[in-house]
Amino acid sequence: MRFAFKFGAILSVIISAVSAPNIFAQQTYTNPKIDYSVEFPSGTWRLVAEPDETHQHPEWVYGDRLDGYLRIKKDTLEPGLSISEFAHRDQDTRIRFLPGYVDVGKEERFVGRLTGVVLSYEYTQTGKTMTGRTYYLQADSRTIYALQFTGMRNKLGVIRNQTDSIARSFKLK
Repeated sequence: MRFAFKFGAILSVIISAVSAPNIFAQQTYTNPKIDYSVEFPSGTWRLVAEPDETHQHPEWVYGDRLDGYLRIKKDTLEPGLSISEFAHRDQDTRIRFLPGYVDVGKEERFVGRLTGVVLSYEYTQTGKTMTGRTYYLQADSRTIYALQFTGMRNKLGVIRNQTDSIARSFKLK
């Protein structure tokens, strides 16, 4: 009995050691169809959609779509509009119409390789409370990238350090 227990414990340590590098491996994503690169701090993030003729933006999930989902969009900033005004307009015209939408926080300034603002919100999806956190990063006077993270409220908050890290790593080619 003790031998079986020790063998099982040793086997689980070996399996953990072999799989751990993939979980903790940092990975950089870029594609010839996009003009930026971004780093993911964990191998748990996986690409689920590449940019193509139909979808102009890549998408990732953190294990499961409900645990964390990321979509990166490029947008044009109208002359005379600040990034803050753009972010609030985006919330008012697109995100506010999600079922059960609640504006949960104030605007946060964000500094990484690109600067911008972050807006957070909550909504419901199939009876579950979801959280959204969008990083609006300004590349130049006319270009904004929106990194839209969504996930279940109790899951996305746990990986906030990773969403911040991903947004900080975002850089133009």
